[in-house]
Parts: sequence; structure tokens; C-alpha cells
Amino acid sequence: MSAVGVPLAISFGNPLFLLALLLIPLVLLVQRAARRRTRVYAVRFTAVPTLRAAAAAGSAAAWRRWVPLTLLLAAIAALALALAKPQRTVAVPVEQASIMMVTDHSRSMIATDVKPSRLAAAKQAANLFLDKLPGTIRVGVTTFSDVPDGTLAPSADHDQARAMINAQVANGGTDTGDALAVALQTLANDRRNGRTAPAAIILLSDGATTTGRDPVAVAAQAKAARTPIYTVALGTADATIPNPDPGFGPPSLQVPPDPELLKQIADASGGQAFTAQDDNQLSSIYKALGSQLGTRDTHHQVTIAFVIAGLVLLLGAAAGSLRWNGRFP
Repeated sequence: MSAVGVPLAISFGNPLFLLALLLIPLVLLVQRAARRRTRVYAVRFTAVPTLRAAAAAGSAAAWRRWVPLTLLLAAIAALALALAKPQRTVAVPVEQASIMMVTDHSRSMIATDVKPSRLAAAKQAANLFLDKLPGTIRVGVTTFSDVPDGTLAPSADHDQARAMINAQVANGGTDTGDALAVALQTLANDRRNGRTAPAAIILLSDGATTTGRDPVAVAAQAKAARTPIYTVALGTADATIPNPDPGFGPPSLQVPPDPELLKQIADASGGQAFTAQDDNQLSSIYKALGSQLGTRDTHHQVTIAFVIAGLVLLLGAAAGSLRWNGRFP
């Protein structure tokens, strides 16, 4: 995303009218053909010195013949662009939107494949995300491990969200489906002026769901509620953590992330999936999400500027041609 208020791109509402620009080479071809026809009917004079003097006197004003034509071609271009309805796309702050951050603090988050640990890196990235959001965005939090164990309703007080995120301690399993259901219900209850605000969910998890309901089915409900889920799969495939009960099983347990499941969740909800394998990448993702969810693209028509420019150029071409050539271009 671009900085707030900075034009992202120029697009056209009716791009087919850009074909009118083909009139420019057509006008040039007609002008060239007319000049050739004039040369064919030229009359030969024997008074060469007199002709040379006349040519020298007229050379200073030769450029005037090209001014009306140049202005006419510029007018055609401006009016063709006006017919195509040019518009600027600008990123502006989203007003009154709500975002739920759903964060996993299961035991696998103590893995150190993401420095200093998955959970510590997740907290840092979440704080960076909050830094990028405009103050008008309301933020809520749902934390989970074996079950959803903490929920904060969306609020403009981002410090409450920071405190809840920073208080997490890694322990337990992973109940992604129920956590998403709680977040979705919290957003549904976040009504202002009798209407549900525009909303999105950001899910950060490092492992496969181990308990609870099917998170993909909950994601389908989120899509029906027009609440996209943006997922971030954190960690590397070969990550391990110490076995909490070394008397049973190996001394360490593998805790790979499950990016396939998280992508299914994002796709089912109409959101987007990301994968982060280190703290820098995680921070970059959250920074980008902060800009993306904190702004929306708006289109501003700039047609009138091209219409005015085209008419001014057209009048200039007509005035110049009448004054210097005694006719319209």
C-alpha cells in the first residue's frame, strides 16, 4: 500500500475510448497528404532570386503553421483521455472499522526457530501492527490455546489490546476453530448505530489444530458475514520443543507450522494467507497488514481537468489557425 493520501495509480473507467487516440496519426497522415497535393500543383517561376528572398522572409514565421496543428493534436489527446474517464486511486484512512487479532499461545510457541521465540516475535510483530493502524480503527483480541481463554471487544484504546497480547504465556494445545468463532461473534456484537461495522480478523498460529471445531467451517461463516480472515503461519518445518514429559517419548517434539490449513481458512473466508519463517518477515507482514487494513482505496474522477484542457487547446488551435493561416486547422 501507498502512504495515506498519496495517489496509487491512474486508471480509466471507459478505457475503450482510448482508441480515439488513433485519430492523432490519422490527422498527421491527412496533413501530409494535403501538403503533397499542394506541391504537385506548384507553379514554376524563373525569378529564382525573388523566390529566395520571399522564402527567407517567410522562414521566420514557418513555425506558425505547426502551432495550430500541434494544439489540435493535443486537444484530441486530452478529449480522448476525458472520454475514457481517468481516475486517481488514493489510499485513505478507514473510518469506524473493527479488527480482531486472534493469537495462538499454545506450548509450541516456545520454539526458538523464530528468534527469540515464536511467541516473543509474535508479540513484537503485533505491537508493530498496532503502530501502523490509524487511531480510528477499533481493535479487539482473542487469545487461545486449548480453548479461547481471553477476549477483548474492539476498542479505539489500542493500549488495551497491547496489554492483552503482551500478557500471553505459551502453554496447552491449539483450538483454532473455537477461537475464530469467538472472534466472529465478538465482531457481530460490535454494533454501532444499529449496524455492524466493517471488520476483519487476523489469525496468527504456528501449528495444526489439535482440538475443537473445524476452523475451515468457521471461516466459511466469516465469509458469509463479510469478515475476511488474514492468516499468518509462523515457524519452520524442522522446529522442535522440549518434551514436557521426557519419561514418555523422545526428549524433543516436532512442532512444524501448518500453512496449508491456514491457507484453507483464509481462502474460505475471502482473506489472504501469509507465511513467516523469521522475526523480520513476521514484522514485515504485520506492518503491511497494518497499512492494508488501516486504509482503503478510493477513486477520484479527474475527467473535468482533461475536458477543460482539451477545450482550451481546441480554442487555441482555432484562434492560431485563423490568425496565421486564415482558416481553421
